[in-house]
Amino acid sequence: MKEGHVAFRLNISLARAVWGSLTRTARDGLKELTTRYAISVALGDVQFIDGRWYVTHAGLLRIAQRMRCCGIKSVLVERLSDPLAGRWFFKSTVYKSARSRGFVGFGDADPSNVSSLLRGAEMRVAETRAVNRALRKAYGIGLCSVEELGWSSGPSKSSTDQVQKFEQHTPNGSTNGQPRLRDQLCLLIRQYNLNPTLVKAYAADFCGTQTVGEASRDLVESFISHLALSAKENRDTLVCKLNSYSQPQEDRP
Repeated sequence: MKEGHVAFRLNISLARAVWGSLTRTARDGLKELTTRYAISVALGDVQFIDGRWYVTHAGLLRIAQRMRCCGIKSVLVERLSDPLAGRWFFKSTVYKSARSRGFVGFGDADPSNVSSLLRGAEMRVAETRAVNRALRKAYGIGLCSVEELGWSSGPSKSSTDQVQKFEQHTPNGSTNGQPRLRDQLCLLIRQYNLNPTLVKAYAADFCGTQTVGEASRDLVESFISHLALSAKENRDTLVCKLNSYSQPQEDRP
């Protein structure tokens, strides 16, 4: 009980630092997730979007590991897939034990339901969604996963407000008709639902300056390229990295 209470206090403290003030319902939800699944906000196991908690792929895999999951099998459903249209359909089966009959989940992805920055990666997105659904069934996790969300809805008001504040402190130059650095960063933040305050702290650290506004254009361009690649290859790992900037500097890994 004591360990669970300490874990919840750590989670709630970090959640407030990342997402701001939380409602009583949100706090109760986080407490239940911490107690039942031992999720970690610091490790990026969950995300708080539009007032609701969503589990991440990384969080589901950690839960499966703690529960001693025996294996996961994914296969492409060819008759429902269309490579030329970028439409993919996967079936995943999670085996909780060697004798388990398996828990099945299906996942699909096409250009209409993935981020524009992930175009060309629909196959990987579809498989991840299938695995997530199978894992949620196997371990009784009612939360939808972040990766299962579509990308048609716009950012929440709170997210928009944070981005606007971020814009005020970001270099704004443009050359040869290229998009402004500020616009490029804000696009990445919106596309991958990143925390603007943590991105700003990460950018300053990456550039070796006190604030991102003090960095040269070349350094900021390098950071933007690094951020875009990190988000595309593994958003969960990037979120974990960003979350570390909500901790005191001496406590960072």
